[in-house]
Amino acid sequence: MSNVATKYNGPIFDSDSHIYEPMDCSAWNHYLPEKFKKDWSYSWRVGADGEDAQYIGDRKIAPHAGYNTIDGRVSPPGRLHEWLRATKNGEDIDMRVPMTPDMLEPEARLRKLDEFGVEGALVYIGNHVASLAYLDQVDARYAVNHSYNRWFSETWGFVREDRMYCTPVLSLDDIDQAVEEAKFVVKAGARIVQMPMGPYNNKAPADPAHDRFWAILNEAKVNVVFHVGEADCMYGHMRSWGEKPMQSGKQKSAFTFMHFYSERPVVETLTSFVFYNFFERFPNVKLLTAENGAEWVPGVLRKMDKCRGLAKNGYWPCGQLKTRPSEIFKKNVYVVAYPEDDIRGIIDQTGSYEYLVMGSDYPHSEGVPEPRDFIKEACSGLNEAELLAVMHDNGRRFMPKVL
Repeated sequence: MSNVATKYNGPIFDSDSHIYEPMDCSAWNHYLPEKFKKDWSYSWRVGADGEDAQYIGDRKIAPHAGYNTIDGRVSPPGRLHEWLRATKNGEDIDMRVPMTPDMLEPEARLRKLDEFGVEGALVYIGNHVASLAYLDQVDARYAVNHSYNRWFSETWGFVREDRMYCTPVLSLDDIDQAVEEAKFVVKAGARIVQMPMGPYNNKAPADPAHDRFWAILNEAKVNVVFHVGEADCMYGHMRSWGEKPMQSGKQKSAFTFMHFYSERPVVETLTSFVFYNFFERFPNVKLLTAENGAEWVPGVLRKMDKCRGLAKNGYWPCGQLKTRPSEIFKKNVYVVAYPEDDIRGIIDQTGSYEYLVMGSDYPHSEGVPEPRDFIKEACSGLNEAELLAVMHDNGRRFMPKVL
């Protein structure tokens, strides 16, 4: 590790952190309209198969089953690789720890940020992220997410002390309902929202059919995060390869992890925004990708520029681009790097570091135990300006304080 990295004691902006929702889901079930409560209320229970999991109505959310949360205990923050090694070696080990107040309560989280030396943080939904793909009826999806957004707003608040920014969930499955929910979260103070990756109703997110939704976010200067998850647009492709959607972490294949999570869904989603000339129409909306890594970026930037040339005289649904797609991307899209990514190499290949941000994934097990651990994991070889940008300045530029 470079001396610059070992000596860094500067500020941190954490662009990837989460809450855990309480095991008792009644707080947001309470807001569901009566007609949805039977089939769409959430609960945690041990099913007939003996596995502890979250359910929606009578449907088990398989990605939760026996993997992260069991009996109110969760995977230890930042220790996934240690746990996987132990399991691979045949050790009968359960490293789960009780949830702590900072995982569940906003004031305790602010104190934890102080302890970690974190100046600001983006805070995403918790176990709800794995349930989004199960909301496969449009009206129910909006009812559930609205009830969750109300609970999130009233318990955590979408902005707290201008340093903690929480993400309500929006989607574009129905434009009228999407517009109403966008108005609701903007009125509630949201500065960033979380959306599923992929198209909606066979249209790109940036298709002009959705412009009145984006106009609301653009006027309010609300940004968007695309967090790793099981993108339902990939299900047909998964099945064509003999893979099963919506499996628990213990049952997913390496092929599924490689092709149906992370790179392909996020690359298709983000490049569609660029090619649909989205940022020319809505310059106040910036995008961020979380837990999808960053090592795909150099190749994608080169390929976008090449494809622009190939399609120079082709079809441009929202007009030709005025500059290189790679430059549009680097100006408007921010990327949370994995701790194991070669950030030095990514910067050298793309000629820029201003779109790269750090993320701890706290309190999840996949990231680092504490945000400052990201420095020793990922920042070897960075100079002083690059290190400050990745650890703080780029994230704060993505989410500027309100004066």
